[in-house]
Amino acid sequence: MRILSRSSGDHIGDLTSGTGLSAAFEGADTVLHLATSAGAKDTRQTQNAVDAAKAAGVSHFVYISIVGVDVVLYPYYRSKFASEQIIEASGVPFTILRATQFHSFVAQVIQLQRRLPVILSLDVPDQPIATEEVAQRLAELVEAGPSGRVADIGGPEQLRLREAIDIWQTAAGTHKKVWTLKLFGKTIRSFREGRHMTALPGYGRETFAEYAAREAAK
Repeated sequence: MRILSRSSGDHIGDLTSGTGLSAAFEGADTVLHLATSAGAKDTRQTQNAVDAAKAAGVSHFVYISIVGVDVVLYPYYRSKFASEQIIEASGVPFTILRATQFHSFVAQVIQLQRRLPVILSLDVPDQPIATEEVAQRLAELVEAGPSGRVADIGGPEQLRLREAIDIWQTAAGTHKKVWTLKLFGKTIRSFREGRHMTALPGYGRETFAEYAAREAAK
């Protein structure tokens, strides 16, 4: 196994410029594209990764995407969907896995507000999943070989974001007030309707409460 990173790892490279990709992919059978810019650069990075994989004769390109990228009108999601389309049109055998948001992402939303006197929430549901369980599924897909777009995966429960905040505060022993913002528009409506989630029961097994307790014990 090799790791490509901009600063450390087996190979130093940059997905945005494409530097270092040829050397990193040379002789590789499978490439897992797990990086993201969380923005518009995603499509350029994916195109560079696919081009390098094709040139190197890679036989399996695995991509992690997000549930709902084809139906939620959020710019970052649209970039992920465009990246999927680049991969599908590349001619490189591929597997695309869409997952719901990670437990750690929900926790990050809360932690980024630690200096505020309150925690701001949205009136939306979520279905967080453990990163370890997503990694396990990706490992299975590598072994299975090119499978196209496989079934989406999500966590074992669907929570309102406010519920997740309450769970996190209970585990952390904090008691900040929570204000729920009332936003409007097509994008927030998509999230409110749960178009970024899978059906239950989900693939994941670890609940958000179990994750929060695990993190609080560190």
